[in-house]
Formats: sequence, C-alpha cells, structure tokens
Amino acid sequence: MAPHPGLVDQWRSLVTCYNSVACALDRALHDAHGLTMSEFETLDRLVEAGCEKRRVQEIGAEMYLSQSALSRTIARLEKNGLVHRGMCESDRRGVFVSLTDEGRSRHAAASVTHRAILAEHLTPAAETAGSVT
Repeated sequence: MAPHPGLVDQWRSLVTCYNSVACALDRALHDAHGLTMSEFETLDRLVEAGCEKRRVQEIGAEMYLSQSALSRTIARLEKNGLVHRGMCESDRRGVFVSLTDEGRSRHAAASVTHRAILAEHLTPAAETAGSVT
C-alpha cells in the first residue's frame, strides 16, 4: 500500500480536536447541569426524534456508545428522573425510553451550554478571524 503524505497527521489532528471538544463538553455539561456528555447526547437524541418514546436499539444505532455503555447511561438518567424505561408490549425483548418533564427541562438548559462549547471549538477560522475587531 502506497503511503499517503499527511494521512497520519490528519488523523492525529482529528483525534486532538475530538478530545479537546469532548473534554470541554464533559466539563461544562457536568459543572452547569450535572450531565456527562453521553447523558446529554442520549437526551438530545430523544428530543430530536420528536416522538414520545424510542427503542434503546434505535438510540444505540445512532450513537458512539456500546450497548452496555448506553444501558448504563440510560440507567443513570432514569435514576436521576430524566427518562423513564418501559417494556415494548409487542416484543418483550424491546425496551422503550421516554423523556420525563425534568429530562426535557434539563436538556433545554444544557443545550445552550452544549451549543456554546461547539461554537467555541468548531467555528471555522475564517469566521472567527472576520469577527475580530
């Protein structure tokens, strides 16, 4: 296989960016809202789906968490009163997750923090250079 100049450097840059943003998100979400990045992301997926409840498998298919990590995340959210888990009536193996009013409220507040951190870390250099006066 022929080497691709800069490929490893590009990969390392991507990983460095991800780690920087992930650490900032985890810190800010925890300090301001008592949520981990994974907990927020789970709430965010529930809100964005725009439906009353979602199967855990559907959420897992969209996320970066393993099935066991997602189950632990949902268990913490349920323990904190942010989601409710229930069995699927037609398929007893299926588990549904739905937001509680507190979960919806915490997500709304945390969304502001989440989007601010993303804007701070991911705004293209051309946009930030143009806004400096």
